[in-house]
Amino acid sequence: MTRLGTLPGVPKVRSSWPAGTPRAVRATEPRTDIVAERDAGGGRFVQEHGPFVHYERVVVADGATVRETIDYRLVLPWFQWLFTPFVRRTLRRRPATGGRLPWWSPPDRLDERQALVLGLLAGGSVLAGFINTLFTQTVHRATDEFGIGSGGQGVAATVVRLGIVLALPIWYLGDRIGRRRVMVFAAVAAPLAAALGAVAPNFTLLTASQSVARPLALSLDLLIAVVAAEEVPRNSRAYALSVLAMSSGLGAGLCVMTLPLADLGVRAWRLLYLVPLVLLVVARDLRRRLPETRRFELHRGEKAPRIRGRRFWILVAAAACGNVFVAPASVFQNRYLADVRGFSNTLISAYTLGTQTPGGLGLLVGGKLADVRGRRRLAVVCLLGATALVVVSYATSGPTLWIVSILGSILGGLSYPALAVYRTELFPTGNRGLGGGMVTAAALGGGAIGLLVAGAWLDSASYATVMGTLALGALVVAALVLRTYPETAHQELEDINPEDRRPPGALGERA
Repeated sequence: MTRLGTLPGVPKVRSSWPAGTPRAVRATEPRTDIVAERDAGGGRFVQEHGPFVHYERVVVADGATVRETIDYRLVLPWFQWLFTPFVRRTLRRRPATGGRLPWWSPPDRLDERQALVLGLLAGGSVLAGFINTLFTQTVHRATDEFGIGSGGQGVAATVVRLGIVLALPIWYLGDRIGRRRVMVFAAVAAPLAAALGAVAPNFTLLTASQSVARPLALSLDLLIAVVAAEEVPRNSRAYALSVLAMSSGLGAGLCVMTLPLADLGVRAWRLLYLVPLVLLVVARDLRRRLPETRRFELHRGEKAPRIRGRRFWILVAAAACGNVFVAPASVFQNRYLADVRGFSNTLISAYTLGTQTPGGLGLLVGGKLADVRGRRRLAVVCLLGATALVVVSYATSGPTLWIVSILGSILGGLSYPALAVYRTELFPTGNRGLGGGMVTAAALGGGAIGLLVAGAWLDSASYATVMGTLALGALVVAALVLRTYPETAHQELEDINPEDRRPPGALGERA
């Protein structure tokens, strides 16, 4: 029998079993699953390694009954509400196999610091996801107010993406003065710049403001991935990236959920540009609680090693070719739904949420599979499948449109962690921000080309023809991954990048 209770700030899990039963016997032994316990004597077990800021398990044998009480407080900013039910269930139903981690957890057990950092980074990803999505979701309404056509929309989206050159100093400084300081700056500056869109008097100034805001948000997103790669254990980097991608998707989803505000009037789309100001609370939390990464501290002040040319150009080529398709498929989706399928803003919001939310499951599963089974094959198969389904969505209507979009979202989620994790893994610590940033810039450059081509071509061709042709970029990515990408699962960053020398135990690794 089990029941859950609470003390102020400390949840409790209480269980009892008949003496001599297998679960009663296991209760008297230290557990090694989500938390590794140390026997403190007298029936008390405390955390030796795990994600709790407070943890104590007390076992009392009372005649024919064995009673267990677990007091704990989980360390997971912003998303504790989401994981608490899973944590309670795991604590209550201890796995029969010692050391077995639950399906929802990363392949490695996280410690208190790692759980804290991952939660803070997830909050930052929500902020970045909202701002990265804002212009894409509202530009079709802004063009209605300012009288801009498809070609002008494509040019504006291209200009916003080319604003990534403004991020070059941010990436450089992230490698020189620290990830934390630069992340806090970007988390403050990006919402402020985005909010300028609410008062833009013309389409040119709207585009200009978002050409600053979006690169700042992308820089924040990149540095979040860098910190995650440097802080989480080696078998959980792709999983951490999948959690952060889900958080970014939540930010994008919040943007989509506010889209119906644009139906209030021809100028009502401006209301969405005020929402990022609320998200400044995330920047405050990052400033207060986010530590600098151990790897950066270890290499602080050292001369940055050179970026390996072959690795760099392979990643650049894959990022650019992939986004030749991804960018226009994303940017022109709302216009396609409105102009060709007759969707209202409310229906577009429902469609986007309904078809993209299942991708969160793909992200979580894909991240764990990429860590456990490897990255390359998973990335290729799911990338090609997702691309094909997205193209089909531009040629169908009715229930088929919704079904293929949902399946494409799931496959895209499965492929994303396996592909994206390379942007941080294949660069040394001294150039991890700059190297990953330049790959991101290449992706945006490829996206700009795709947007210009699509914007001009859509005036004379169908959406299916345009998207189907641009999707050839995904075939190039698949070939590059299969033939040139190394397999990095289960390796420390220092094994992947031998330039990063450190003495044994410098990072506080556990055996």
